[in-house]
Amino acid sequence: MKKTFNLFFVVFAITFTSFSQTNQNDPSLDWFKKTSEVIHYQLNKAAQTYKPGKNPRSVNPNGTVRLAGLTDWTTGFFPGSLWYGYELTGDKKLAQEAQKFTLALDSIRNIKNTHDLGFMLYCSYGNAYRITGDKTYLPTLADGAANLYARFSPKVGAIRSWDFAWWHYPVIIDNMMNLEYLYWGANQFSKPEYANAANSHALVTIKNHFRKDYSSYHLVDYDPKTGKVLRKATHQGVTDDSAWARGQAWGLYGYAMCYANTKNQKFLQQAENIASFIMNHPRMPKDKVPVWDFDVHNAMDTDELAPRDASAAAVIACGLLDLSTEAKDGKKYLDYAEEILKSLSSEAYLAKPGENNYFLLKHSVGAFLYNSEIDTPLDYADYYYLEALKKYAAIKKITI
Repeated sequence: MKKTFNLFFVVFAITFTSFSQTNQNDPSLDWFKKTSEVIHYQLNKAAQTYKPGKNPRSVNPNGTVRLAGLTDWTTGFFPGSLWYGYELTGDKKLAQEAQKFTLALDSIRNIKNTHDLGFMLYCSYGNAYRITGDKTYLPTLADGAANLYARFSPKVGAIRSWDFAWWHYPVIIDNMMNLEYLYWGANQFSKPEYANAANSHALVTIKNHFRKDYSSYHLVDYDPKTGKVLRKATHQGVTDDSAWARGQAWGLYGYAMCYANTKNQKFLQQAENIASFIMNHPRMPKDKVPVWDFDVHNAMDTDELAPRDASAAAVIACGLLDLSTEAKDGKKYLDYAEEILKSLSSEAYLAKPGENNYFLLKHSVGAFLYNSEIDTPLDYADYYYLEALKKYAAIKKITI
């Protein structure tokens, strides 16, 4: 324990000096500095503990770590977290580890049966290429983008999420997140059809996924022959008609991202409407970290009875930060996102150095209805938390 404690303070010193001189003495950034120290320590230890190709996904009830293999939809998040960690700390060792964990995912380029290719490849290989400019990452990204685009149906106007036999043509709100891969691929590989598919998917989703209050269904099942909506349902929420928290977050992030890529005012308006639903929800806790579904009957009970979902909060923060730079009244989105990040960076959610199996955040929910990953760390909670911190640093001009 003493060695761990001492190592933490060595890392503390390295990270602290990575801040620019103009930011070091700003007391309003103390929380950000302390958070960066924890990030630096935890990610370095995680990279030393886990092996490329078997990435940390969550923690099982017995305390063991659930690992993500090459076909797991979450497998791209840990390499992506290492890349973000490198950007937030300037530690080149994290970049070296990120490269190892990224390259181990090369075979994902051959997967064709899921929409999750954006999560799997764009979060890992996409960040790798964005940061390094190394073109050796491009062939894998090209194959993955082509396979994602191949799941688009002109008849439905949307990308098929899963190939499960009990659905006809399922499209889940999570799919909005993977459109960024197509927008990027359209520009990178001169494939305008990718962007056209992304635009179509986003517009069809506005039409069919959202209710009058701008909350979202989790899943819409279509007739693949006619494009007609067959059923609106859930695979995650407490009921078909409920507002599953992470689903609302996916929608917010997705439309803010779509607007950034297209400047289509419909996408900006949709993002702002979703933001209003989330920010003004009467069941949003004071710390701005939602329970796993806004419509659970005991949403305002103790955390034990109504588990919070830090992953949803992190994604919401990302979406709001994007909106803050695009919308006319951007400050309200920035202020709300800052509240979320300060909550997630508090002792209530941010792990202490050496704890939490080296994950960053505590208290997320994977799939409550299936008794899976309840009140646990999650790799994608960490990923979007780091992304939000990076966006916040850029907006606040915190120089790393």
